Amino acid sequence: MTATKRINLALQGGGSHGAFTWGVLDALIEDGRLEFEAVSGTSAGAMNAAIFLQGWAKGGPAGARSALAAFWGELGSMSIASPIRRTPLDRLQGNWNLDDSPGALWADLIQRTLTPWQRNPLKYDPLRDLLTRHFDQDAVRACHQIKAFIAATNVATGKVRIFTREELSIDALLASACLPSIHEAVVIDGEPYWDGGFRGNPPIWPFIYNSESEDVVIVEVDPPGRAEVPRSNAEIADRLNEITFGGALMAEMRAIAFVQELIDKGAVTGEFGERLRKLLIHSISDAPTLAPLGAVSKFNIEPEFLDHLFQAGRAAATGWLASTFDKIGVENSIDIRARFL
Repeated sequence: MTATKRINLALQGGGSHGAFTWGVLDALIEDGRLEFEAVSGTSAGAMNAAIFLQGWAKGGPAGARSALAAFWGELGSMSIASPIRRTPLDRLQGNWNLDDSPGALWADLIQRTLTPWQRNPLKYDPLRDLLTRHFDQDAVRACHQIKAFIAATNVATGKVRIFTREELSIDALLASACLPSIHEAVVIDGEPYWDGGFRGNPPIWPFIYNSESEDVVIVEVDPPGRAEVPRSNAEIADRLNEITFGGALMAEMRAIAFVQELIDKGAVTGEFGERLRKLLIHSISDAPTLAPLGAVSKFNIEPEFLDHLFQAGRAAATGWLASTFDKIGVENSIDIRARFL
């Protein structure tokens, strides 16, 4: 029997594209060769992390898979009330990119002309209702087997706040997913918060100080690059969003690569050198599937789309396990400098 290996999971945000991460988690859990010491996440990554922990606390690996399936399944059932849907022609052509769909264009116009306060004076939030039905705060905080680090951005200071497992709440999860163009800032302990992606998508540094495992597996939802220069307003907005949310991760990877080089060359000795930690970085992604999808598709919660992403995530994780499992605990499985620097 193959010995298990312990890892940390870092889950990117990305709206409904988080269904890809759901598929990745489902395959990793089902495989059974990995132990999870800690998980970090932002936005949809935070939702996946929280539901994953809750299910694990109540029913172990099977409970985690079941909880994630229930959460995303109900989210898909809510699509009937969403204006951002595929047209009959989109369905006929198998098109998942909804940048030109009437519902998406209308939603974009409303967002550009009305503030979140004007659009939603009653502060109705279907995501809050969904979390109320699926998130058990006490169960998550009692899941001592797995640590959690959820990022949100303090609006007043611009600094990142990391909510640990013991601090997780519905408000913390909503803060991590709070896009300022869509939602009013979430206030926690008197401080307003926006989406954590502005400062960590996902955050890596908490693993350095709070985890014994050296291996970090990043589940990437946003593509690393674009071959073509964006030209339409939608394409420009998409790319700007990706660059903005990818900036924090790129900065962290630059620092990690620098520390790895210092350690490998024995450039730092003494007490300070002993404090340095080398992280082994891995990545699960599927650029061919995710890159063609525009930012608007992150608001598409049709069950067929979520299942498409779920299956892509499972396939990506299965392929990653086959090619990379032996490298866990041994070496990086990606070239950090080529990928991030």
